[in-house]
Amino acid sequence: MLFQKPLKRPFRIAFGRIAQETNALSPLRTEIDDFRSSHWLEGEALLRACGPLQKEVPGFLRRAELSGFVQKARAMGEVELLPTLSAWALPGGPLSRSCFEEITHLLLKHLERLQPIDGLFLSLHGAMGAEGDPDPESTLLKKVREVVGEIPIVCTIDLHANLTQARIESGAIFFAYHTNPHRDHAKRGARAASVLIRTLRREVNPQVAWRSLPMILGGSPTLDFLPPMRAIYRLCRKLEEKGVERKEVLSANLLMCHPWLNTPSIGWSTFVATNGDQGLAEKLAEELAEAAWCLRHHLPPTFPSPEEAIEQARSATWARKTGVIILVDASDVTTAGATGDSTAILSALLARGQGLRSYVAIRDPRAAHLLLHQPIGATVDIEVGGSLDPLRHSPVRIHGTICARRFDPGPRHRFHLRVIVPSRCSKKDGIVDLVITEGLLFNATPSFWKEMGLSIFNADIVVVKNFFPFIIFYAPYIRKVIYVRSQGITNPDAAFTIPFDGPIHPRDALSDWRPSDRKRRRRTE
Repeated sequence: MLFQKPLKRPFRIAFGRIAQETNALSPLRTEIDDFRSSHWLEGEALLRACGPLQKEVPGFLRRAELSGFVQKARAMGEVELLPTLSAWALPGGPLSRSCFEEITHLLLKHLERLQPIDGLFLSLHGAMGAEGDPDPESTLLKKVREVVGEIPIVCTIDLHANLTQARIESGAIFFAYHTNPHRDHAKRGARAASVLIRTLRREVNPQVAWRSLPMILGGSPTLDFLPPMRAIYRLCRKLEEKGVERKEVLSANLLMCHPWLNTPSIGWSTFVATNGDQGLAEKLAEELAEAAWCLRHHLPPTFPSPEEAIEQARSATWARKTGVIILVDASDVTTAGATGDSTAILSALLARGQGLRSYVAIRDPRAAHLLLHQPIGATVDIEVGGSLDPLRHSPVRIHGTICARRFDPGPRHRFHLRVIVPSRCSKKDGIVDLVITEGLLFNATPSFWKEMGLSIFNADIVVVKNFFPFIIFYAPYIRKVIYVRSQGITNPDAAFTIPFDGPIHPRDALSDWRPSDRKRRRRTE
């Protein structure tokens, strides 16, 4: 479909964001205050934050999707940019029904106020869940379409997004990240701006195709710069840069899904948009899907237990002397929606951390409340952890000294407690520097520790609750990374308990992805 410019005036283009990654296994619910305390901008404040010298998401990203979009659109000219709402919450449990309804209503109000609109850009995550709705982002796009009408819509999405037929029927053109850890937010926003404006100018005529794979795990370690995923993501970038035999490819994407999402038709998927060539879009979507299916047996390795990981770290003397060893709490990854109150690694360090200095973080509102009125320097004896997900995690009693406290909108109250691990035999005492957060726990950046007076260079071990982005932020300090498994809702096989629309790899034995794909895309051929 070609969209025509309605008037001889600059194109009126609205833009905004609603983004959160949901873990359906979390016992917690995401509320509107979780968005407001993480990242919330409206109207002119949003437009200012996307300027070239501003910080779009302070403390995380200076330039993200909206900045990339705004700056590219301004460079192309003939546009009037209309900011709406940017709401971005840290990963967590499903949005409550009231939260989803309120945030959707706010976006629609902005869009109604800004009419007439010629084009729309939305930054979504693609793996958001909500109470009572198995596909809330498709619901959101449907409601948006009812307000804005048949105008072109472009969306950036995370490469862990999940595509559905309903989402494709919204008519939106999707641009997923090409990097994992994600570091091309602004580039994908700029790409979306270019395609949207060229569509409005009638320079391109987007034709889209997609495929859905009954597969939630594969391609390990799933990093774009390492085999086996490197070749596929290079191909996606090459297709967009050079096209195919002089035929332009507007968007080429492989999405690896978020396996803990309560959507029956979950799985890896591909999405391709070409300039006016439906056949080419179908061909490329099929080829990318087949290439991804061939990587399904590259599954995550078996990670060591907390006790095994500590001994591995202890034996890596050179790594500890020249930098830090990162222990990834792979079972309690808060940036994949876990609660953050697992004590598995903390308990092991309290028992086996002699001679090591370790930084650990736990989310525990109950413990934070008990510490709130204690003075700096006080010695306390309290239970920590297991308060948010007690069915999976147990509390541990600690005896430590309060060294610092801090308040921020997201994590709210934070406390630094120093716990001594008594020596045994000839080993010297160990130190566990424990940070307890009242609110959402995000320690994927070194600033989390620095804000509590802790220098990364002083640690032997730093425990993070994050799968991949920490690699970018901790790069100057990392000498070794050890992924650790205990019990929690971000273990890969934890997703096997979620109901699917049929057999799915690797839980079930499958030799072909196409029957499931035809069912999901409602094809009968």
